Amino acid sequence: MKSSVKSRKFINKFFKYFGVLVFFTTFSVAKAEHEPAHAASTEHHAEADEKFKPGDMIFDHIKDNHDWHLWDIDGHPVSISLPIIIYSPRKGVENFSSSHFEHGHASYNGYKVEEGKIVAEDGHEFYDLSMTKNVVSMLLGVLLLALAALISAARYKKNPGKLSGVQSFVEPVVIFIRDNVAKPSIGEKRYARYMPFLLTVFFFILINNLLGLIPFFPGGANVTGNIAVTMVLAVLTFLITTFSAKKDYWKHIFMPPVPYGIYPIIIPIEILGVFLKPLILMIRLFANITAGHIIMLGFFSLIFIFGEMSKPLGYGVTALSVAFNLAMNGLELLVAFLQAYVFTLLAAMYFGQAVEEHHHDEAHH
Repeated sequence: MKSSVKSRKFINKFFKYFGVLVFFTTFSVAKAEHEPAHAASTEHHAEADEKFKPGDMIFDHIKDNHDWHLWDIDGHPVSISLPIIIYSPRKGVENFSSSHFEHGHASYNGYKVEEGKIVAEDGHEFYDLSMTKNVVSMLLGVLLLALAALISAARYKKNPGKLSGVQSFVEPVVIFIRDNVAKPSIGEKRYARYMPFLLTVFFFILINNLLGLIPFFPGGANVTGNIAVTMVLAVLTFLITTFSAKKDYWKHIFMPPVPYGIYPIIIPIEILGVFLKPLILMIRLFANITAGHIIMLGFFSLIFIFGEMSKPLGYGVTALSVAFNLAMNGLELLVAFLQAYVFTLLAAMYFGQAVEEHHHDEAHH
């Protein structure tokens, strides 16, 4: 009962952090360089004799873009157009649909898409704050998590101490992060202040991983496979670690308990390690999620590659490809939870190292 009350407090704080996280991530994704998902697709259909290009198809699907592709009809993509939001000191705020760009083949209102970026035809400076596919997917994740929290809170208020429905998933996860991640890594006395951030990171990564596994709208966005998103998560972890660090943490870096003669070697390594930790967090999540998508799309591409050689061979490979992708989807479901857990665990360990009070004898020679 007591643990349930604490869990509710953690969930309430979690959503405060979640809003900040989504804001920074949204801005970072909007400024990140990305290519339109269907530029190569439309080029492929423009020439009937052109062979299927698996590389173009794979990278088109894992990149961010300004519309949400649904399907193709007679070689023409059917997409949900997303809003283009541009601010320039000269023109002010401009808002229009991405459909005016015709998947990168047309210009509109003085702007066009080149190599995935919106550029001004006359070269004037502006800020691109457009709603891309990844941004919309993150906002959808916010909505789903908000509904989960509200439903859990309402059911807890109605039946305190009794788990049911969505609450039976949310509350055990909160308790798991508290008892198996935060407390062992940070300590009984200091873990509570870091719980809102750890829960934010875990649920943010988890929900976007799960949405990314859905092959059709409203899923399919590669949010956690976007380097801008993982960079924001890593930078926030780095900032919290840095500003929470106690003097023992810095003393271990700049005055490690080793002979003075080793200082010129060990201190640069320690300083490098401070920056390598968030870098590892960023690359680990980005690489693992992106690799899973590439592998599944690669085996899916075999259907078309062998189909161009021989239709019977294509049908035969289809059965194997579908079977493998079903197995991979099951594995990726596990990876979705595992990567959220690993990122949260490593962040908690970094926090624990920063606030830990070392008791050691410094014997310098």
